[in-house]
Amino acid sequence: MIEAPAEVVRVERDRAWVRVTERQGGCGRCDEPGGCRSMRITEAFGPSNSVFAVQDTLGVQQGDRVRLCIPEHAPLRAAMMSYGLGVVLMLLGAALGNQLAGTGNADVHAAVGAAGGLLLAYVLNRTLARSRRWRGMLTVSMARETGECLSTRS
Repeated sequence: MIEAPAEVVRVERDRAWVRVTERQGGCGRCDEPGGCRSMRITEAFGPSNSVFAVQDTLGVQQGDRVRLCIPEHAPLRAAMMSYGLGVVLMLLGAALGNQLAGTGNADVHAAVGAAGGLLLAYVLNRTLARSRRWRGMLTVSMARETGECLSTRS
């Protein structure tokens, strides 16, 4: 289970908006002299949104300190579906386009096949994002600051 400390910013109905209180990741030398600043890449296109909504199963109040719990393999699964599926389908589309080219311009056919593979990956990822079962495997849950994150899926 991946855990991160957070603070409840606001609560509405069955949702709690939380802010991660400590940056996680890297070796901890990001901003030290000689550090590689590898975590800075996450802010290449602007600062990340550190406040987000989580299902409130604990009955928290504004100002409560909690721990966010993410299933161990959820980030890898999400990355593989988001990026891996696109790469695989792009390569398969390019290979298929190349095979269908025959004696024609194989480069053009391969490019069209690659674009078709990427389009198919986009459609599949959008469809998957609407799936409750898939989203359920990627759900972030909360635990009390002194409680334990319970592993429901991995």
